Amino acid sequence: MAVSKRPVAPLCGAVVAQMFALMLALSAGAAEEFELKDLERIAIADTMVMVPMRDGVRLATDIYRPKDAGDKVPLIFVKTPYDFNVIGGATLQWAIEAVERGYAVAIQNERGRYYSEGEWEILGNPRTDGYDALTWFASQDWSNGNVGTLGCSSSAEWQLALAAMDHPAHKAMVPMAAGAGIGRVGEFYEQGNWYKGGVHQTLFSVWLYSVQQQVYPRFPAGMEQEELRRLRKLYDLAPEMPDVDWKKQLSKLPAIDWLEDAGANRGPMQALMARTPNHPDWYGGGLYHDDEDFAVPAFWFNSWFDVSQGPNLALFNHARSKGKTKQDRDGQFVVVAPTLHCGFYRIPEHEDLIVGELNVGNASFPLYELMFGFFDHYLKEEDNGFTENTPRVQYYTMGRNGWSAADSWPPATATMMTWYLDSDGGANSLFGDGRLAPEPPSGAASDSYTYDPMNPVPALGGGVCCNRDASLGGSYDQRGIEARADVLVYTSDPLESDLEVTGSVRPTIYVSSDAKDTDFTVKLVDVHPDGTAYNVDDTILRARYRDGYDRQVFMQPGEVYELKPTPMSTSYVFRAGHRLRVEIASSKFPQYMRNLNTGGNNYDETEGVPARNALHHTGRYASRIDLPVVP
Repeated sequence: MAVSKRPVAPLCGAVVAQMFALMLALSAGAAEEFELKDLERIAIADTMVMVPMRDGVRLATDIYRPKDAGDKVPLIFVKTPYDFNVIGGATLQWAIEAVERGYAVAIQNERGRYYSEGEWEILGNPRTDGYDALTWFASQDWSNGNVGTLGCSSSAEWQLALAAMDHPAHKAMVPMAAGAGIGRVGEFYEQGNWYKGGVHQTLFSVWLYSVQQQVYPRFPAGMEQEELRRLRKLYDLAPEMPDVDWKKQLSKLPAIDWLEDAGANRGPMQALMARTPNHPDWYGGGLYHDDEDFAVPAFWFNSWFDVSQGPNLALFNHARSKGKTKQDRDGQFVVVAPTLHCGFYRIPEHEDLIVGELNVGNASFPLYELMFGFFDHYLKEEDNGFTENTPRVQYYTMGRNGWSAADSWPPATATMMTWYLDSDGGANSLFGDGRLAPEPPSGAASDSYTYDPMNPVPALGGGVCCNRDASLGGSYDQRGIEARADVLVYTSDPLESDLEVTGSVRPTIYVSSDAKDTDFTVKLVDVHPDGTAYNVDDTILRARYRDGYDRQVFMQPGEVYELKPTPMSTSYVFRAGHRLRVEIASSKFPQYMRNLNTGGNNYDETEGVPARNALHHTGRYASRIDLPVVP
């Protein structure tokens, strides 16, 4: 296939419509139309190549090279903890698109997964195994010495630590939805999606159910390639895990027994559960932290309704400002789509995208033209105009339902606007008197509610992934949740004009409790003229970590404390006639593990106690939310 060398255009202005007409992201249905034979028709397949690591362990790898390549070619490298015995879905589509464009593709299992030898660790030893694999690939006689890494979710997360190694062959990377590879970045201490605001995000426990393994079938080390190819046709090695009702399972106590009770293999879950958000062990594994170099140009793909969009954007900014060289810093690009986790391939071409219950319009975009324009520039060293013509930041603005572009995140034109929470003392529920306004409050001093961990506020929508529908991701009508007395609801008057909020939404709340420790959630909501209330984003903070994740400071009855949860991130236009709304509660379960309010570990406890919690909003305790407003 001939590779076009026309300049790569950005997602802005009239060019947007032209590019959307040319190409758009792969839908799930389209991916299923491809079969392995379609790849083998255009590629030389060298399967079950056992790539050696420095300690003698070998990693199972399938390599596909273009049949018509007349010279050395660059490589696109996909590494995964998942079974690729039969390649399918997005990985197959990536391989076909890449081979057609003159790239070799390598798909490799992490150490200890399926046919790869050794013992598995989460993220698959990205530094040493990743470095050794790049060295091996770059030395092959078909390689031009340039390697790009590609993947979404688990096949993206390992790339981050590898980027700190500055391997000479690692010329470019495309990490999509890579939050679980981020340990600490700036104000975020999520430690690979395990925590948010010091609260365990249960998606990781659910994910480990089918992934963690310390006992599993394996073949003897050192087997020959041909024998492994034969065995591959006979044995898949993928476990068939029993179905679990995860909403019910996550309600059981103690939490540390969730997986054992469900019949999971033995693995790291219990040890991870016992780690605090800044435990030293988080800094000794495969996670990337912001005290390391970032030495590779990267094209980041993120989603508004994915877990960890805040850390993802913070890491983009970190790489752009703290990259090892000017080329690394200048080589950072990001796209943020209005999808769920890894939803870039499921955006319909000719119809609107529905995320949860919210219609966000036609959000299609030219995924492969952008991706391969980037790879062509850095791996083929083509002068295709990519860096000159592609905005550093491209993001979808919901409400306006269109793509926007900027040179930085947040856009330089964004300015902070403060909205204050207020009431006459009865903001409990949708039917209360809670108010949200740009003027300082003048009503009662506080609102209070009882949070009972045995009857937590249910999760509905938001940045969610990978929890087997225990809680749903996206945007949903929140009125059923807002009808609860343990949810404080603050609503503005109808807006007189459109209000675009693009950037980091920062809440500051003043709280008190009769419990030693409890959680506080903040949710931003768009109320339509008909009363439907769609969640935009939310955040949470465990009160014991209000002074930092390296310490635990418990609450005292009668004392008022300032809490600043990590910010929400969005680009959203609240239309004229709509109303802004902020919800305050103490749980969003089972998306976040509930606080049992005892001041104990939570994860190993079986009994919880109710907490009488209060939000204060007058005088020096003016609870508020700061919105980044774009003119």
